[in-house]
Amino acid sequence: MRLCLFEPEIAGNVGAVMRLGACLDVPVDLIEPMGFDWDDKRVRRTAMDYIDHVEVMRFTSFGAYRAEVPGRLILFTTKGDRSPYEFGFQSDDILLFGKESGGVPAEVAAMSDAKLRIPIRPEVRSFNLATSAALALGEALRQTGGLPR
Repeated sequence: MRLCLFEPEIAGNVGAVMRLGACLDVPVDLIEPMGFDWDDKRVRRTAMDYIDHVEVMRFTSFGAYRAEVPGRLILFTTKGDRSPYEFGFQSDDILLFGKESGGVPAEVAAMSDAKLRIPIRPEVRSFNLATSAALALGEALRQTGGLPR
């Protein structure tokens, strides 16, 4: 299983997702461009020393990513038509999250094997990116028996 962030814009979110990946032993993939410099100290501040315990790969584009990384692409989006709690994850799935301000482009969404929406109250728009990743990854690893022991 992998976490993939499409053109993330907020350094602190990337750091938090890297820490999540370190804690649950899941690689984190970053599709550029990002909305901050890679050496932005906010990434390291949020990831803390966990940054040394996570595999991070960076890709110049979505096309480059898909050419190199196989797996079923599971998009988490407010436009999703299914809940992750009613979906069957596989251990080699890629959990994809779009940029904070606008998700992923329509062509990326169209290439996804599934579009999932984490259930929330109708009065609010969405979770924070790192919170969404934690909820999604926790459920996916629970289903596939991949949670650390």
